Amino acid sequence: MSALAVLAQVPVTQPEFTIDILVVFGVVLFALVLFITERLPIDVTAILLIVVLVVLEPWTGIDPSTGISGFANDATITVLAMLILSGGIARTGLVQELGHRMASYAGDSVHKQLFATVLATSPVSGFLNNTPVVALLVPVVTDVANRGNTSPSKLLIPLSYASQMGGMLTLIGTSTNLLASDVSARLGEEYPELHGFSMFEFTQLGAVVVVVGSLYLIFVGHYLLPERVPPRADYLEEYDIGDYIADVAVVPGSPLVDATVGDAAESLGAEADIVQIIREGDRSIAPYQDVHLGEGDILVVRTDRDAITALEDAEGVEPVGYPDSAVDLSPADGGIVTELVIALDSRLVGERLDPEGFREEFGAAVLGLRRRGALIGERIVGKRLDVGDTLLVQAPSDTLDRLSRRDDVIVTREPPRSEYRADKAPVAVAIMVGVVAVATLEIYPILVSALAGVVAMVVTGVLDPNELYDAVEWDIIFLLAGVIPLGIALEQSGAAAYLAFLVVQTAGVLPTLAVLWLFYIVTGLITEVISNNASVVLMIPVAAAAAAGIGANPFAFVMAVTFAASTAFLGPIGYQTNLFVYGPGGYRFGDYFRIGAPLQLILSVVTVLGIAVIWGV
Repeated sequence: MSALAVLAQVPVTQPEFTIDILVVFGVVLFALVLFITERLPIDVTAILLIVVLVVLEPWTGIDPSTGISGFANDATITVLAMLILSGGIARTGLVQELGHRMASYAGDSVHKQLFATVLATSPVSGFLNNTPVVALLVPVVTDVANRGNTSPSKLLIPLSYASQMGGMLTLIGTSTNLLASDVSARLGEEYPELHGFSMFEFTQLGAVVVVVGSLYLIFVGHYLLPERVPPRADYLEEYDIGDYIADVAVVPGSPLVDATVGDAAESLGAEADIVQIIREGDRSIAPYQDVHLGEGDILVVRTDRDAITALEDAEGVEPVGYPDSAVDLSPADGGIVTELVIALDSRLVGERLDPEGFREEFGAAVLGLRRRGALIGERIVGKRLDVGDTLLVQAPSDTLDRLSRRDDVIVTREPPRSEYRADKAPVAVAIMVGVVAVATLEIYPILVSALAGVVAMVVTGVLDPNELYDAVEWDIIFLLAGVIPLGIALEQSGAAAYLAFLVVQTAGVLPTLAVLWLFYIVTGLITEVISNNASVVLMIPVAAAAAAGIGANPFAFVMAVTFAASTAFLGPIGYQTNLFVYGPGGYRFGDYFRIGAPLQLILSVVTVLGIAVIWGV
């Protein structure tokens, strides 16, 4: 039956457009602008939304207690607990080991490599937060590509997409699912068809999405991806380091004799960074600021093109190497050149790049910077860092090993020896199975079982107590806390009902299935410019009200919004895992759309038809 026929039977009256609705729409527009422009960090934006909603309480209806209710919301606390549980699994090295085993047979076949990538990622992402899963597998998949003489560009976007699809296998696969479940449960008071999701409520549909999407990625998608990064890429060539590196020698009688590296860097200019010292044939990588220099020391300096020419006139040094000459940054002591991706909850986000400070904290020298596919060659010093930015660094092997265990950065190549708590892997898996089983059997809610699992992780030694806080992506927690009261304001003010009325009027000539598909598409497009959690909060109340207005099943519409928000394939911004592979894959913005648009279209049809078959419309 078409929505037009239903409208003839169900009276739909236009809600009154009140000042309250106007104010809430203004707040939503304000939030959208901040999310899209990224003028403020996402967690700061969320806090600001709480303040704005409470200040405008006479119109939004959000008092201080409701404003901060997001911090005590079941979804927020459950997401926090699940992030910690995912961190516990990560500490055991189980995900990496799974990736290695699945990739061991891949060889040089792209199809086998893609199959291994998808199979190692999707099922795991159904039970662990997919963000750390991708972070852990980026170096594994890159190594698989290089060993098989395949461009990493062919595998890394599929890695991200597979994790998103896998997140739709269970309730705990993504924070979006948990938030959608909470919103659906809250709306159940108004729409009897709605309720909170059970653990495996949509696993059947999620499995169909994973299978269809995986077949596309394995047999079609890789043909649409260009080889942006060649196999076993020479990072120095890829980042054009030769244009920015020069060797200068400390001459006899130089004021730099017995001076420190810090003094020399200051003397050579603000853009200069000493990345190595060569002394009697031995190279010192990423020397600390308090290291003293001697006569005849050769300083390997990373600076700008213009500043390189100025080194000829620098006091106390003389050039011995020029950009035209071959760059040799590979020391004999096993130092490694690799890429570091700025992680989602990194303390570096929003900070200006200070190579000296970076070297002191991380023990690595910064050689280059790539942002959203574009190489930034000139003046990297002072650039404000953002999530997904990729730094080319050189570090000693032992330093790289320590970096791989930090939460601030993702190392895109595996360290020579990683220290995991492998002996705790069976315990960690048993705890996770227990959490899922208790929630599935409805002995206790997922909130309680997840928190109990966190305690068990600490008691059994899977996690140290101080690692609990490092495992949490706090910007996601603050985002949830901020958008939840925004969703409440949207519902209580009547703004959601008013938007739903407009949808019903404009979609009245379409079949119900087409209206459901439109909600999927619109949610997917909105997710590309704001966060997936924010799009769920904004769209689910509207979708439920619109479904009720045309006599359709509100739960079907809630499912469409949930699936669309958790599968963002059109660009690198819509989902954090897409950002993680941006730099290592050498991608450009259009690469995501080239492979993602057909996938999004295919899954929109598959998902909507699946919803119609399983739950009815």
